[in-house]
Amino acid sequence: MTRGFFITFEGPEGSGKTTQIGLLRQFFAARGIATLTTREPGGTHAGDKIRAVLLDKECGHLEPETELFLMLAQRSEHLRKVILPALAEGKTVICDRYFDSSMAYQGYARGINPDKVREIHANFLPGFLPDVTVFLRISPETGLERARHGGKKQLDRMESETLAFHQRVLDGYNAVAASEPERFIVIQAEGESAEISERIIKELLPRIQIAFT
Repeated sequence: MTRGFFITFEGPEGSGKTTQIGLLRQFFAARGIATLTTREPGGTHAGDKIRAVLLDKECGHLEPETELFLMLAQRSEHLRKVILPALAEGKTVICDRYFDSSMAYQGYARGINPDKVREIHANFLPGFLPDVTVFLRISPETGLERARHGGKKQLDRMESETLAFHQRVLDGYNAVAASEPERFIVIQAEGESAEISERIIKELLPRIQIAFT
């Protein structure tokens, strides 16, 4: 059986990842492609428990290393128990956040050397990188306003960070994407969802090895 394809979506808060993943899944389903959508932090029962800690405002300040190792713990469970088995079955896996979130949030924004973040992953999760990463680029101001949903949504611990923090997150994503252009597809995420989806699919299809039925 042919191994499936692993696609991740990354971006700052409010970049529209959930919407775009849903649209891409619909595109694949209409063409007979077996697809699994999942998310981080989370994706497993244990991962969802860790997610609750990471996003709970009552947890207050966590040390950068604490965040990183919590992310690594849930990612180890997620990769080995969900992502790799699905790929082995020939499914296309689409994940909302993955390794590059740790690079942007715990690395560039929290101040852990990004080379160390990558090294730790390589030591514990060999072969962990996705085939393609879609980076939805949006300004922190616009993204956070979206995340608030007009004031209807209470922000979680990460969303509640300072604007300067979220700017460092964006800077981190820009740096990682620039260093790996062969893996990244960079899409400006401001505009109509359907138009953004069309741009993603146009950039994605030449890079993936999926046989449509």
